[in-house]
Amino acid sequence: MHGAEVKRPPIHRITLAQLAFLVPLCLMLAASDGVCAYSVLAGGLIAIVPQAWFARMAFRRRGAQAAKAIARFSYMGELGKFVLAGAGFAAVFATVRPIDGAAVFAGYIAMLMLQITGSWLLLRQRPVR
Repeated sequence: MHGAEVKRPPIHRITLAQLAFLVPLCLMLAASDGVCAYSVLAGGLIAIVPQAWFARMAFRRRGAQAAKAIARFSYMGELGKFVLAGAGFAAVFATVRPIDGAAVFAGYIAMLMLQITGSWLLLRQRPVR
């Protein structure tokens, strides 16, 4: 008999929900202020891409036998998340002109709030048997 198999959490749903919120928001903003729209989009993507990287790294392996690998991949994912976010902000502020800095940070924070809310909702779900 094999050990109990723990399903991977559907973390991709958080990324999809973030994109489903961000894209229509930016399209609506584009009707009134294009600079604000692409600034919010840039900030949102700066939050989404590193988080997706972390999730991919952290949930690569499963099971008690892979505990050391899981810890190592989690650390690598967190480091990659930090580097990707820093590089994203640097790239946006160095290359995109004109840019609305407040809108970049608003998009970033909005996506972080969706990520936190989505993670909390996933953790609250009871496993289906």
